[in-house]
Amino acid sequence: MKKAFVFILTLYFNVVLAQQKTIITTDIKNFWEAYDQIKGTKDSATQLSIIQNSYIDKATPGLTALMQVRNYTSQGFVDAINRYPNYWYSIRTNTLKADEYAQQIEKAIKSLNQLYPLKPAKIYFSIGALRTGGTTLADKVLIGAEISMADDQTNTEELQKDFPHLVSFFKTRPIDGLIFTNVHEYVHTQQKTTIGNTLLTQVVLEGVAELLAEKALKIPSPNPQIAFGKANDAKIKAAFEKEMFSSSVANWLYNSPNNEFKMRDLGYYVGYAICEKFYNLSKDKKAAIKEMIELDYNKEEDLIAFVEKSKYFQKPLLVYKEAFEKSRPEVVGIKEFENNSQNVKTNVKTVTLYFSQPMNVNSRGFDYGPTGEKNVLMVQRVIGFSEDKKSFSYEIKLEPNRHYQSVVTERFRNENGIPLRAYLINFKTAE
Repeated sequence: MKKAFVFILTLYFNVVLAQQKTIITTDIKNFWEAYDQIKGTKDSATQLSIIQNSYIDKATPGLTALMQVRNYTSQGFVDAINRYPNYWYSIRTNTLKADEYAQQIEKAIKSLNQLYPLKPAKIYFSIGALRTGGTTLADKVLIGAEISMADDQTNTEELQKDFPHLVSFFKTRPIDGLIFTNVHEYVHTQQKTTIGNTLLTQVVLEGVAELLAEKALKIPSPNPQIAFGKANDAKIKAAFEKEMFSSSVANWLYNSPNNEFKMRDLGYYVGYAICEKFYNLSKDKKAAIKEMIELDYNKEEDLIAFVEKSKYFQKPLLVYKEAFEKSRPEVVGIKEFENNSQNVKTNVKTVTLYFSQPMNVNSRGFDYGPTGEKNVLMVQRVIGFSEDKKSFSYEIKLEPNRHYQSVVTERFRNENGIPLRAYLINFKTAE
């Protein structure tokens, strides 16, 4: 009797789990209901109240997570609705097809599960404010339907100034790759992390998801970077080798096609190529998939060992790391005083940093030093870069008998995008 009860209870829970939806689309319906109400009034306060009450307050856990990871706000939603009316009109019908795609996506996830026993995760289709077509947070796949369900008929005239990368992206008909995108993102929910601490780490993270989506669906990736990369592998690899240990992904991931190859997101290809070679060289394919998903990506020795096994690069990776470190720009001095001085006069009004190489004038950043916010050297006004791009000046205000610190961060980069070696400005002022 006891065994029968346990069997019935187990069966009950299996049925309950089977009935739980993996794909949730209710945010899309709620968005368009809020949208229609907003279009019926010009009062800004009323519009904010509508988006809050009819969309954000009714949010699924997916929309809540999407707002968190992309910093969406009620004001941001209202601004996007009002700024791009023709775009929203053109994308509406496509987004309302989410339920039609859900069954196909469910089937695709089952195929992925045959390759690797998956941890439970949910897919949420929501409407964002044009900052992601798909991302993840913990066990949630977060689909921005306003981007991922666009096609070449989506009106982009209003987007050209604020989102120029979307104009070319929509021409590739991302809705055609919607099932592939969801499988790719689902793989990310199975990995130890989705944030890599180097460019190499991040492209491998993406490459694992790209390759396993291919294997699960048994189709080539629809993303144009993959076919383009295969046709231009040698040149892409040579360029990537110079930056793979950079903390910046700006030239390779989540970027526009304004680069030497005129193709966005080529890091996806590099990561895919590494993983494909590793997979093809592996005799035990199941074990290879397990190793890729369970890799401790941000443990450098583990990542390097994995990439070395792929034999994608001709030289040992530490050779590339050493060359990268030698290529990085440095702060070579400060004009107004010697760093680490203990008696800087308070009449110093500016700081001028000298760099070892010409720098990217559109990229810079400062942070607190080791002693924290209390001693930070605040930038009062940016003067800017010199004509030769090898110095950068800004105004400061000093008080007597103070300890000041400021880190010139890796967000300063040279003209090729190579990040600066972080530099600590550290000094004390006279009494």
